[in-house]
Amino acid sequence: MRRMMIVFAAAMLMMSHAAFAQEAVQTGKALPRVYDEEANPNVLIDEALARAAAEGKNVVCQVGGNWCIWCLRFADFITSDKDISTFVSANYVYAHINYNPSNPAAGEDTQRMLRRLGNPVRFGFPVLVVLGADGTVLHIQDSSYLEEGSGYDKQKVMRFFVNWSRAAMGGF
Repeated sequence: MRRMMIVFAAAMLMMSHAAFAQEAVQTGKALPRVYDEEANPNVLIDEALARAAAEGKNVVCQVGGNWCIWCLRFADFITSDKDISTFVSANYVYAHINYNPSNPAAGEDTQRMLRRLGNPVRFGFPVLVVLGADGTVLHIQDSSYLEEGSGYDKQKVMRFFVNWSRAAMGGF
């Protein structure tokens, strides 16, 4: 069993490198790796919640990993589009929460994070979890509904962010 897990992990790593190479060829740029693979996910969430409470914002946890090309595409998409990045920055505290499906039993910190966020990995990656400043899960968004072709649809993405902002929710 252990040997099979090692083979699976190696295969995931090779596919990840192939995806990065393909992305660089298609777009002319390599996507930045936005997930801190060493960070405790619960500490990242706690820090985001503290900031959100102080700033009167909601939190968006983008759960995924540097192994996931769609996760990196989404991160690049929302930071490269000025309208989206301005809106997100004004209305949310954004946290990239690392999860590695080739190591689902990564420890109690990962399991606690999954429980805390409502087991969002059931939706695939990336998955977006909107939290109120008190840590309440307000919404879990399957990002595949925001896709268009080999990328993301600006109108769908903006609608998601606008509809889950505190202003749209009446200050909650």
